[in-house]
Amino acid sequence: MKADNAVIMAAGTSSRFAPLSFERHKALTEVRGEILIERQIRQLREAGVKDVYLVTGYKAEQFAYLRSKFGVRLIHNPDYLLRNNNGSIWAAKGIIRNSYICSADNYFTENPFEDNADGSYYAAEYSDGHTSEWCMTEKDGYIDSVTVGGAEAWYMAGHVFWDEEFSLKFMSILSSEYEADRVLLWEDIFIKHLPELKMRIRKYPPGVIHEFDTLDELREFDRTYIQDTRSEILRKIAKDLNTTEGQMHGFKAIMGGSNEAIGFAFRVNGHAFMFDYGRRELKVV
Repeated sequence: MKADNAVIMAAGTSSRFAPLSFERHKALTEVRGEILIERQIRQLREAGVKDVYLVTGYKAEQFAYLRSKFGVRLIHNPDYLLRNNNGSIWAAKGIIRNSYICSADNYFTENPFEDNADGSYYAAEYSDGHTSEWCMTEKDGYIDSVTVGGAEAWYMAGHVFWDEEFSLKFMSILSSEYEADRVLLWEDIFIKHLPELKMRIRKYPPGVIHEFDTLDELREFDRTYIQDTRSEILRKIAKDLNTTEGQMHGFKAIMGGSNEAIGFAFRVNGHAFMFDYGRRELKVV
């Protein structure tokens, strides 16, 4: 069936990506010479998907230029701090039919999109060893179980496609459970209703779908970030510590009570440091 549109979710704060996410939205990170969200929009358009919607929340103003540059339509999710990604699905409920649902921070080495899809699916890659990702099994061609963590299994990675039948069923369920399921991912709601929500696994070879949860992971894929993090915060800290950005590693977000990053920890030459983003204060741990 022909894809009506694509909905790219870009409302979240990407806390684990601190400190880069303090300065710009993760989806606007440059990776191997391209901006993540721009590369994904181009790939959708090249596949024949013309109508692209972007659901914004955190740092929404940074995406405004995409209207004129690519003609995308922006949908604001006002509840991005209160809900999980089901809030972005709810914000776009009026246009989701035969639709790609995408995460704004994925990098695809090959174009995974097409203008016609054979029913609803979740993109997946295979893990030979143990993984902490969400692993799926299938029966009679459809996903019949999902567990967090596993081995020798296909795990959720990247985009999904919803056909109209799936979309209408999911929206009906979401409508009835919206207040009760404030903090759930849409995938959690899907798992609760597997018998009703038929979805296949779309299997991709290794190395096609990438997501970078931390600066250290990004550095493994794009080594230009080792010496140049593109971060004014890290540039200043490196100067204050009389070191280089390349010597800083082991970045880990420090979370606050509202599940937002309030700072980050890192290491330099065997020493541990913590940066309080609100106070702009650096401490030795």
